[in-house]
Amino acid sequence: MGESGNLEASVDRLLNEEKQMRLAENVAGTRKAATEILQLCFEAKDWKLLNEQILNLSKKRGQLKQAVQSMVQQAMEYIDQTPDIETKIELIKTLNNVSAGKIYVEIERARLTRKLAKIKEEQGQIAEAADLMQEVAVETFGAMAKTEKIAFILEQVRLCLDRQDYVRAQILSRKINPRVFDADTKIDKKKPKEGENIVEEAPADIPSLLELKRIYYELMIRYYSHNNEYLEICRSYKAIYDIPSVKENPEQWIPVLRKICWFLVLAPHDPMQSSLLNATLEDNNLSEIPDFKMLLKQVVTMEVIQWTALWNKYKDEFEKEKSLIGGSLGDKAGEDLKLRIIEHNILVVSKYYSRITLRRLAELLCLSIEEAEKYLSEMVVSKALIAKIDRPSGVVCFQIAKDSNEILNSWAVNLEKLLDLVDKSCHQIHKETMVHKAVLRS
Repeated sequence: MGESGNLEASVDRLLNEEKQMRLAENVAGTRKAATEILQLCFEAKDWKLLNEQILNLSKKRGQLKQAVQSMVQQAMEYIDQTPDIETKIELIKTLNNVSAGKIYVEIERARLTRKLAKIKEEQGQIAEAADLMQEVAVETFGAMAKTEKIAFILEQVRLCLDRQDYVRAQILSRKINPRVFDADTKIDKKKPKEGENIVEEAPADIPSLLELKRIYYELMIRYYSHNNEYLEICRSYKAIYDIPSVKENPEQWIPVLRKICWFLVLAPHDPMQSSLLNATLEDNNLSEIPDFKMLLKQVVTMEVIQWTALWNKYKDEFEKEKSLIGGSLGDKAGEDLKLRIIEHNILVVSKYYSRITLRRLAELLCLSIEEAEKYLSEMVVSKALIAKIDRPSGVVCFQIAKDSNEILNSWAVNLEKLLDLVDKSCHQIHKETMVHKAVLRS
């Protein structure tokens, strides 16, 4: 059978057998004949004939779905045994053509696309690899395992980030609901009812749900880092920190907790940031890194922070982040850290002063008058603070301007309190008078 004549004769004999079985609608016989033809071609290492026979058999009139499925699955086993990369690509493309538009081999098509995309990526063709992966919408595949679907979508997101297509990466990432990672994997799977799709088992090389959770949030950190969305980066690190395997290993959770602290300080002040900040301060593990606990306490405490003293203390820790998990904090992080400290100091001043001169404000912030006015104006524009600047007199007013209704309401409340006090005083005087009269009578 090693000779070409014997191979062709054997293939012709099996083709006749396959035709008879197909016309008789014998599923097992058709499947057996088709797979034997592929096996003969593979054993003879005739890759050209193998590709021809796959296409030929799939195009036969009235070809059975089960036979096509078995052929595709068997040919996929030969991919890793091809002699060179060209043969491998040719075989994958042949199988892709056969499985195109056939719902019963959609999972096989997705796996083939992923293999081809990996080859393209290894060849440096990242844009082509990303385009290939985006052709397949695995979220619609009912029979594919949940972990395999997530792994496939994460691969699509990664390739989009590699080609710096951040808009498409965000669209693809939204196909994954983060709650899916919190599902209890230990719960026994229910047997499918009659008429329901049977979900296939995920291949052995697909990571577990918790590993996929970490990959997902690492990719989201890459995405959010592009726009310096510090609070979202912090929330992503928090999700990684909550993974049991990370929390059990100090070598893993200490660098992650450091990142959480840094990004909390870098994030603009808002209710979500404040909530996360207080929750992190209550974490017992924070005592393992006392410098960062002190940093968070400084930010929470409503006192003016001296920027130069803070930077001198934490500059080395800031630079050290480059060699830890997740890499550096970003190119703009140093400037943004100074900006957040200035914003914190302005908020502190607004708590203690209703009116303050620009000169005094600049002294407290260790800035020039022009810089103090600039940062204050930016905070007012972003609605982080309510303030008015009287530039001719150089006075900043942090009080909220009240309309006539609010003023009248406050007066009404004050009058009500005053009348209540008068009423109580009259009652006390009347009581004392009655007691005094009773004493005189006796």
